[in-house]
Amino acid sequence: MLNLEMITQKVREISIETGRFLREERLNFKRERVEEKRSHDYVSYVDKESERRIVASLSAILPEAGFIAEEGSGYHGDEEYCWLVDPLDGTTNYIHNNAPYCVSIALRNKKELLVGVVYEVCRDECFWAWKGSKAYLNGDEIYVSDVSTMDSAFIALGFPYNYKVYKPMAVHLIEELYGNVGGLRLQGAAAAELCYIAAGRFEARIESNLGPWDIAAGSLILMQAGGRVTDFEGGDGFYSGNQVLASNGILHNELLNVLKKR
Repeated sequence: MLNLEMITQKVREISIETGRFLREERLNFKRERVEEKRSHDYVSYVDKESERRIVASLSAILPEAGFIAEEGSGYHGDEEYCWLVDPLDGTTNYIHNNAPYCVSIALRNKKELLVGVVYEVCRDECFWAWKGSKAYLNGDEIYVSDVSTMDSAFIALGFPYNYKVYKPMAVHLIEELYGNVGGLRLQGAAAAELCYIAAGRFEARIESNLGPWDIAAGSLILMQAGGRVTDFEGGDGFYSGNQVLASNGILHNELLNVLKKR
């Protein structure tokens, strides 16, 4: 049986070390070395080098595990365990020297998430949880908010790169929520924002067309903090990242009703 607490500690160390690399590289970042994977979706040499380092370090912890990593490092077949790695969530923010951006690492088996660590570089904040644990921020327990009315809810939205598919939903959400909730924000780093819900800073976040590496670690942290994560139908399809509604749990059903109106 895996010692999840010990693995989490090692993953925290890897995440913080990677964050240090990101911070140092940002000081002399070269915009001309940025590549466009598809329209408005960017990758830099920093993403690729961060992922290479993370994969090498995680392989030493659990050699038998596979990888699902945003930039394609590692391998994934029929392994019992699998790492989900986003070496730099919020690449566009990073390129423009704008917060937040973070390192996101999760471990799962074939059934469920086991470990989640998100290190938000700009605020030097490390969030973590493992299956059965509390959720933590820099060693302190965190909990979702108790906000129970939409009028007071602070909600984060995400606008994915696949705008042609998602634009009708984005317009619908703005029409339904703008002026009817406490506030709306676009911050551009799903992993960090899921953790912000876990820490009571937001009440919810809505986005689709993400990758599993974007939301795996943050989802586990949020659920261990008392929150809820589903797809837009209220099911567990969120694991793919294709549809993700994350909330403090209290407002979840009301937000599902908003999504279903479209």
